[in-house]
Amino acid sequence: MPLAITAPRLIVLMAFLVPTLYLHFRGRVRLKLLRQLGNHSTLLAPYNALMYLFSAVAIRPVLDPRDFPDLAPLQENWRMIHEEALRLYEAGHIQVATGHNDVGFNSFFKRGWKRFYLKWYGEPLPSALSLCPNTVKLVESLKSVHAAMFAVLMPGAKLNPHRDPFAGSLRYHLGLITPNSDDCRMYVDGQLCSWRDGVPLMFDETYVHSVENRTDQYRVILFCDVERPLRTRLMTAVNRFVCHHVMRAASTQNVETERIGLINRIYAPIGRLGELLGRAKRANRTLFNLAKYALIAGLLYWMFAA
Repeated sequence: MPLAITAPRLIVLMAFLVPTLYLHFRGRVRLKLLRQLGNHSTLLAPYNALMYLFSAVAIRPVLDPRDFPDLAPLQENWRMIHEEALRLYEAGHIQVATGHNDVGFNSFFKRGWKRFYLKWYGEPLPSALSLCPNTVKLVESLKSVHAAMFAVLMPGAKLNPHRDPFAGSLRYHLGLITPNSDDCRMYVDGQLCSWRDGVPLMFDETYVHSVENRTDQYRVILFCDVERPLRTRLMTAVNRFVCHHVMRAASTQNVETERIGLINRIYAPIGRLGELLGRAKRANRTLFNLAKYALIAGLLYWMFAA
């Protein structure tokens, strides 16, 4: 049956295609086009295009933390945050996810990355209130900080190039326990960034970035999602609605008694399926890729066929 591209279907197609191509080509470093088309960031490309269009801060990979003076209390109190993070790390509370219940960072856990959530687009987690109350209190006093966690990068860890899907926030890192070396580093759109104790980094996580720790020391940072400043009240209100009602659905737990958001509850069986697909990919990569692209082609045909 021949494809019939009606006007509504064409509008839907262009609403995704144009922002996706912009997302793909805007930086110096890109994912492979086929990988980008199948990447979760493509689903939010139309929304992200609005965030870039109305952004009140420069559209560039790395930003100056001094342009966000409301975040200054984090750096001013970094030693207090350091002490609470160190106690958590030494007690073994900064961990990998215990199951398929952390969709945003699932691929990192096998690569030497661990985390302990303070909050995720909602109220602080009970375990965080109990174990690091001073840091939680400080983070809660900063209304632009919608999510926060302690994140550990172990010696030898490496996170492959990736882009985060949501442009309604910017990413803030505060070095707490670091090798203080360029050998523990991140590349954001090809630009080298490295962590230092007590020093913040600010970047746009929707650019392609990668991370590696070539030292023999672990790295601990305070990792925050900070609301992107926007130029109109309407877009600010829209973005806050998305933060509070959509991004919150990706919340997860530090301990088994804590609540898991809807997205992660849905993701759990998909994650288990992903493990099986991973084994199939390792067994025969060529056959796996042929099946994947055939499925994508079939879905596109189904969407736009008469």
